[in-house]
Amino acid sequence: MNTAKTRNRWRAAAAAAALMSAGSALAQTAPTPAGLKALRQRPPQDEVIYFLLPDRFANGDPANDHGGYAPQRLVSGFDPTDTDFYHGGDLAGVIQRLDYIQGLGATAVWLAPIFKNKPVQTHGDYTGAAHHGYWITDFTTVDPHFGDEATMRALVDAAHARGMKVYLDIVANHTADVIRYRECPQNDCAYRSRADYPYTRKGGVDGAPINDSFDGRDFSRLIRPDYAYSPYVPAGEENAKVPAWLNDPIRYHNRGESTFSGESSLDGDFAGLDDLLTEDPVVVQGMIDIFGGWIDRYGIDGYRIDTARHVNPEFWQAFIPAMTARAAAKGIPNFHIFGEVYDPDPAVTARFTRVDGYPAVLDFPFQKQATDVAAGKVGTDALAKLFDADAIYANGAETAAILPTFLGNHDMGRIGFFVKQANPNADDAELLARIKLAHALMMFSRGVPTLYYGDEQGFAGAGGYGNSRQDMWPSRTPIYANETPVGGRRAAYSTEAPLYKAIAEMARLRAAEPALRRGRQVVRAYGDKPGLFALSRLTDDDGEVLVLFNSSTAPVSAQVEVEPGSLRWQALRGDCAARSSAPASVAVRVPPLDYLVCKSVP
Repeated sequence: MNTAKTRNRWRAAAAAAALMSAGSALAQTAPTPAGLKALRQRPPQDEVIYFLLPDRFANGDPANDHGGYAPQRLVSGFDPTDTDFYHGGDLAGVIQRLDYIQGLGATAVWLAPIFKNKPVQTHGDYTGAAHHGYWITDFTTVDPHFGDEATMRALVDAAHARGMKVYLDIVANHTADVIRYRECPQNDCAYRSRADYPYTRKGGVDGAPINDSFDGRDFSRLIRPDYAYSPYVPAGEENAKVPAWLNDPIRYHNRGESTFSGESSLDGDFAGLDDLLTEDPVVVQGMIDIFGGWIDRYGIDGYRIDTARHVNPEFWQAFIPAMTARAAAKGIPNFHIFGEVYDPDPAVTARFTRVDGYPAVLDFPFQKQATDVAAGKVGTDALAKLFDADAIYANGAETAAILPTFLGNHDMGRIGFFVKQANPNADDAELLARIKLAHALMMFSRGVPTLYYGDEQGFAGAGGYGNSRQDMWPSRTPIYANETPVGGRRAAYSTEAPLYKAIAEMARLRAAEPALRRGRQVVRAYGDKPGLFALSRLTDDDGEVLVLFNSSTAPVSAQVEVEPGSLRWQALRGDCAARSSAPASVAVRVPPLDYLVCKSVP
């Protein structure tokens, strides 16, 4: 018996069965025009977003595990035992698990980049694979590790048929690392500034004049790219990138490695990745054409934009209106755009809504404060201060209402990790309660709740890059396989996991009460120690919903201010007083590490 041939037949049969299963399901789930119109009328604040890495979420087609490349790990990038390599997840797997995502209460799926990547890269002493999707070579097509154009279209149709939106993670700051500099054989060039290496001299201020017609503003006049270094494209990679204009070094900054401070944050290579000259009109229009094309072809519902703070504001001021206009022309009036500005200071994140023209940014300040409050590290006044800062966003509370809020992600780590780190002696019950509390803070306060895949299964991980990118299926990666999730180990994709059930309950409450999605937020009570935090969500039509949180390990009792007309109360979750103690004041008692949701009734 030829064991290798038998294994290959089994794999082929499994792949065919998976695709047939996905195909038969898709044939029955085409979106109706009425359903699609209703989906597109929903404003961003109505959504619950589920963020996933396709490579780690579900393997629907084992035949594409190597992406069509030779099977060696340093060629295809496939090694399911290594945290930094491909593990086999794909778009077919996402299609097969849409019911699981929807059962959690998510209404929008945000996919980490699915564009074709350079499979393996080495930078310094690091070698890894592009499982995350941020090393793009072809911006116009799906990476073969994840599927093809037909699978992508099928995923969007399947999601839309379920009333779910699809958001893509996009990159305009950089491409994969292809360009090299002759001065640095090890590809480790230090950053060279504009002042010391102006665009108008070769190799420094004392060098020969170049780019004579460049006036410091019109980057279309640049002819030569060798003002700081001598960039070149290695033999065999001259046409590695698509569209073709991406292959010309003149379209890049070519100034060496970013130090992530000062001007290098805009013009430097991000860990070796080729930093695009986003001041160049060719680059601006090229990126508009690329990502406008994805809207035209697939009817995408929103973009999360990577590395927003590393691109000049003028680029975004042109790109973002072009995307919203392209979406509107496609019949998508509520196209949700939000940028990644990795900073816990709202003064920093708000700037991107005022200067760069972003409709919204990922709410890293919320992540910091909500995590610390739920973990018991700080008083609940941290949240009050955070929400006070909503006024500094463009359009104030209106913009704050569509900021995607989250508790952890693929770069920083998971909420489970942060809670465990802050409470090293806590038992599983306390960890579980604190993680539920963090999700309640996110689900019921202003903003768009954004769930990180696997948190609902109790994954915690070891924090940081790589360690928070667990496989949803039984993993072959030791650090993932050996983890005991918070709430206990269960079968893959369990809908009985304690956190899955708790989050699904929160999502049902949020969906049923318009005030919890769209209501004006008023902070009612807080303190400088762990304990009570209270907020109201108010609408003209739906009255007041009072949400009460307790971040301490003892019950808390208090009188909380409410609207004078809110005299009678219905408990939506927990034990709420039936009547206010007096006009504008209600007595509350919140159990340890728990929350209540109370609705005023006529």
